[in-house]
Amino acid sequence: MARAGLNAERLAEAGAELADEVGFEQVTVSALARRFDVKVASLYSHVKSSHDLKVRIALLVLQELADRAVDALAGRAGKDALVALANVYRDYAREHPGRYTAGQFRLDPETAAASAGPQHSRMTRAVLRGYDLDEPEQTHAVRLLGSVFHGYVSLESAGGFSHSAPDSDESWARTLDALDALLRNWPTPNAP
Repeated sequence: MARAGLNAERLAEAGAELADEVGFEQVTVSALARRFDVKVASLYSHVKSSHDLKVRIALLVLQELADRAVDALAGRAGKDALVALANVYRDYAREHPGRYTAGQFRLDPETAAASAGPQHSRMTRAVLRGYDLDEPEQTHAVRLLGSVFHGYVSLESAGGFSHSAPDSDESWARTLDALDALLRNWPTPNAP
């Protein structure tokens, strides 16, 4: 019998905590059962599998990030909004490395569409309104920002910038300056 108080939501939260401690790849139903000192079978009344657990953790993370971004973006525009959004992802990855990895977990299209993921895209597009980009250039810019934010954060968390000067914080600030300059001077596509 499962311990009182265990449900799918609590297991996702505990799985997210475990991800931060041991890495998202190590999160399984068995690992959570050990954490709660219950039999593995008792958790299957709340989650279908380790994959289902990881999906639930990913959904939790996407919502946590979206909530932080909404708060950070309130009342900001242009470069201030760009920096605020970028810092949400970087700060979250620093505070919650396992959860951040979980946020990259591939979801099936239906689950992804119902998640907070589309909210992230809408917030990035809201930031880009300050740069006056029309489609399809706005979509290109959304992809660029996601790639730069995730790439930088991933390299930094792997220790990729800890070997030499200048400090990573200085490079981050310069990266955001460069993105702002690029977005203000977005290249015009070549006309056919």
